[in-house]
Amino acid sequence: MQFVAALLPVVIYIFVVYKIDNFSLISVKNLLLQVFCGMVTALVCFGLFQLTGEMLADEHSDYINPVLEEIVKGLPLLYLASRKKIVFFIDSVICGAAVGGGFSILENIFYLLLGDGITGIGTVLFRGLEVALIHMGCSAIVAAGLMLVVRLVERSRSRLGLKRSDIAMSVFLLLEAPVLHVCHNAFHFNPLMQFIFVFGTMGGLLMWTYYYDVDMIHRWLDKGLDKQLSLLDSIKNGHLDDTPTGVFLESVKDAFPAEDFFDIICYVQLNVELNVAAKSRVMIRESGLERDLPLSDEEKELIMAQYTEYKILEKNLGKAARMTIAPIVKFYPADQKALEDLKAECKM
Repeated sequence: MQFVAALLPVVIYIFVVYKIDNFSLISVKNLLLQVFCGMVTALVCFGLFQLTGEMLADEHSDYINPVLEEIVKGLPLLYLASRKKIVFFIDSVICGAAVGGGFSILENIFYLLLGDGITGIGTVLFRGLEVALIHMGCSAIVAAGLMLVVRLVERSRSRLGLKRSDIAMSVFLLLEAPVLHVCHNAFHFNPLMQFIFVFGTMGGLLMWTYYYDVDMIHRWLDKGLDKQLSLLDSIKNGHLDDTPTGVFLESVKDAFPAEDFFDIICYVQLNVELNVAAKSRVMIRESGLERDLPLSDEEKELIMAQYTEYKILEKNLGKAARMTIAPIVKFYPADQKALEDLKAECKM
């Protein structure tokens, strides 16, 4: 019963976080995989603490161990961010919470097996909830910071301007998690007040993330679709001057042979069509109509053919052409994630 009490808060928290994912950004399979990764990181940290336990005094371990934990827990999240698997705040919170939850599950089990004097279910439940909130909340913060770092790197590669506020936010998030964890471990005060502080901080983070990210996703969908549909219409009708992107393409037309410029236009058109198709499926998933409006076999075949042609053109275009059109032909991490989901749906 004690083991159930220790694990129950983690299961509830993961369920709540997953249910707020209106856009179905993270599958149940991937969520459970992140929980498993979190358990692996707990084993790694347990081994590290066995090695460092004799070298560090107890008062020093309260400061060093939380930092080590956040670094180790951040490794699977860094992989997800670098592979564009987490591209919004909401899916970074979901994956971070899953990794932190897996970590706290194993930590609570170690606490029950190796700890002394743990008999009350209330005590086990209370500690399980507080520790789960700390690990899941701090991991969510780290994931959000790593997601922002990857977004900044992508903007830099696309020769787009970097906002100082985004740089400052990414640094703040990556430093905030270990600081919060250190404060929780090193400074002990009234248990009830400590629980209220942890619950309020992590709950507030979750609520802010939810409302901020829903607004950001809608802006990504609405503004992005409007611009891309206008560009697609201007390309098909032969009126490139109708959009800023078209004007830019016309301005570089004389820099390339006619056949190369034709390939560039085809490349841009395929980029837009794939973007529009991917975002449309995101909107359908948000509406809960994915099963009612599945892709037909013909649509799947067309999308995969477009993607194949897109990659062939990308390979055949010269370096000069790719660099020239890099500011307008790009898949941001969110676009890449939507495209990967679309491809996965086409292969089902």
